[in-house]
Parts: sequence; structure tokens; C-alpha cells
Amino acid sequence: MFKRQIEKTLAKWARSPRRKPLILRGARQVGKTTAVKLFSKNFDQYIYLNLDLEADRLIFEKGYSIADLLNAIRLEKNAPTISGRTLIFIDEIQNSPNAVHLLRYFYEFNPELYIIAAGSLLESAINIQDSFPVGRVEYAYLYPVNFNEFLSASGENELLSLLKTIPLAVITHEKLLRLFHRYTLIGGLPEIVDSYLKSEDISTLGILYEGLKNSYNDDFEKYAKSQKEKQILRHIINSVPQYAGKRIKYQGFGNSSYRSKDIAEGLRTLEKAFLIELNFPTTSCDLPVILNRQKAPKLHFFDTGLMIQLLGLQTALLDLSDLNNVYLGLITEHVVAQELKSISNSVRNTANFWTRESNQANAEVDFVIQHKNLLIPIEVKSGATGTLRSLHEYVDRAPHSYAVRLYAGEIRQDEVSTRTGKKFQLLSLPYYLAGHIHEYLEWFCK
Repeated sequence: MFKRQIEKTLAKWARSPRRKPLILRGARQVGKTTAVKLFSKNFDQYIYLNLDLEADRLIFEKGYSIADLLNAIRLEKNAPTISGRTLIFIDEIQNSPNAVHLLRYFYEFNPELYIIAAGSLLESAINIQDSFPVGRVEYAYLYPVNFNEFLSASGENELLSLLKTIPLAVITHEKLLRLFHRYTLIGGLPEIVDSYLKSEDISTLGILYEGLKNSYNDDFEKYAKSQKEKQILRHIINSVPQYAGKRIKYQGFGNSSYRSKDIAEGLRTLEKAFLIELNFPTTSCDLPVILNRQKAPKLHFFDTGLMIQLLGLQTALLDLSDLNNVYLGLITEHVVAQELKSISNSVRNTANFWTRESNQANAEVDFVIQHKNLLIPIEVKSGATGTLRSLHEYVDRAPHSYAVRLYAGEIRQDEVSTRTGKKFQLLSLPYYLAGHIHEYLEWFCK
């Protein structure tokens, strides 16, 4: 059990005078239950309900009023009273549409209580339009362990402290790069991280990865509506790792003969479960970001470590000095996307990318992120600054003169000219600083 940055989001929620019941979202096994358990130490009383258990689930099926429901919870959990600073955590809430529906009444009749709910495949298990109390709940998102959390769990407190100094001291570069490569290899699933930090033996993790993969398959077997849907979902889950970080087409996905419509629906199901994300391109160089959903999306898998394991690339990645040297650089781009997505727990972040498609030549920038009123392009590369053709294409069209390269080298700033002669400022950062991108942009743009 190690601290997660979601605790800051939970603490802010708890302090709010307009607090509503909180639904904590995220893929299975990213640590939602553990994070809430750690957070519960801030309360006078903690009541845990797991709706996988029949006794806990039945409490919500009796048609009780909120007052009687709270009494039933108190009796079932042997709580002397439910008052004061009491945190009630309703886990696996997808197993009871009634429990989801009742969240609105906690807000209306008992706003002083602290209610958190979590569950897997919520949108697939429950009809949101009929059951979710819109406007009477709020949401937070928990992503896999990010690099900062990995450093914290590893006891690297001095490095964490040094990371707060901008720009970072050069003497830390080699160690941080080495640790980031190890983090990429392990991934961000808490059970895997914890097991590795106890044994420091990567070879023992295969059984855990396989168990996690099987648990995801079992989830979809449970909620699929037909045998055909089960088969399609199983095919997609097994195919997703080889497409992660790439633009995809639904037709023939995974070398199958399934219809595009069936593949699209299956991918959306996985997206609802937070196992993947379909990121559509934008042609915008300025705000607002307008996505083109007619173009092929880029597929992002939720955890780079699990992806590497399923692709059989762990051995190839051991002791590398530059992650871009394996798998066409997609591993680096993928872990950077994972870091960028983890920056905020209060919104579901997306890893937007930019394209320009024409008969003469195409261009694609790996990421664009909003920093204040600017849309900043980010390329993940190992090459020299002069080879960033797509970045130059973007800058030529942008109303500003800032761009970022993430790579294996040290921090540097350069004034660069595009092929048309436009001068711009290029910030090169080691890719382990992706999670600190906004702090560095603040420093850089000044």
C-alpha cells in the first residue's frame, strides 16, 4: 500500500462545502479500493461495502428509504452510529443499479456524509441514462501508477524532491533515465509494482500479468450479451497490444473477418472499461481543439508494462539507453501518453495528436496539449532537432512559436527555424519529465 496522487483529489473533494457523492473511475486493478482505504484514515469512521458480496448487495435491493438504508448498513457492518466524519465506500457498485440510483438521495437527504463509489464496466453493466443521478454526483479518475508514484513507492524521496526544482540538475539525469526505463518495463499496475519492489526480479512477474489479463477477460465474459459478443471481445483484447500506439482501422482489425460495426462496438466497450482509449486526430493549431472522428484513431492501451509483457518485449528492453531503439519508438510514445494522461485525476485526459494530410505530403505530431491559451505540439524523438519535419509543419501554422521534444537527452533550449524560415523556441526534455510538462512550459514560455 503506497500513496497515490489521487489522495490530493479526494482531500479536495472532502473539503468542498458543495460535496456530492463521488464516483471513482478507472480500469480494474489500478488501485481504486486501496486508494480509498488509505484515504479513509482521515475519517472518524470508515464503512466498506462490496457489492460483489450478496449480503452487502441485498441492502440496496429492499426498497428502503435513505434513513432505513443507513440503519441497515449500520447493522450489517456493526457500526455504533453513522454520523460525524463517516466515509462510506460502495465498491463494485455496477452490481446494483439500485445502489447507483440511490446515490442521488444521499446527496439530497444526507449531504453531510462522505460517499465514494467505484466499479468496473459501469457503463456496460448499467444503463446510464436510466440509473445515473446526473448532477447529483461528481467524478474522479484513477490511472495506473505514474513515474512520480513509482519513485515514491521505490523510496526515492530525494529524487522526488529534486524534481520540484526547475530546471532539474544535470547530475540526476542518468539515474532518472535508468529508473524511468525500469518503470516503463514494469508498468503502473499496483500489484505488479509492489511485487517487483519487494523482489526486484522481473522474471517472477509473468504469472501476475497473466492473472490480470485473465481477470479482464472474465469481466467481459460476465457482461457480454451474447456468445458472439464474447468471441469478438476476446479477439479484440488479444489483438489490442500489437496495435497500441498505432492508428487503426476497424475493418480487418486483428486480421479478423468481423464486421467494422462489431469491432467498433467492441472497442467502445473496452474504452468504457478504461482498458483502451481511441484518440482521434485534430487539424487545429489553435484553441479550441476540434477532433476529426472521420479519420483513423490512434489506439492507446491503458498500461505500458502489461502491453510490453503481452508483446513479449521485456527482454529486448532490458538495459537500453534509449527506448526509441525498440519497436519503432512506439513504446516511448505510449508511456509518454500514459504519463500525460495521469497529470490530472479530476478529469479524464486524452492524448490528442495532430495531423495534416494532403496529396503532396502528410505530417503527424505525436501530441498537442493545451497550456493556458496555447496549443503546444510535442514530438517524442531520439533524432537531432533538424529532423523534426512534422513539428516544423505545425509551427508554421501555429499562432505562437513554442514546441517541445521529448527524448533520452538532457534539458536544453534551442532557437530553430522551420523550412519556411519561421523562428521558434524548441524545448527538449528527457521523457521522464512528461508528467511535469506544464511546470516546464510555465518556465519555458517565460
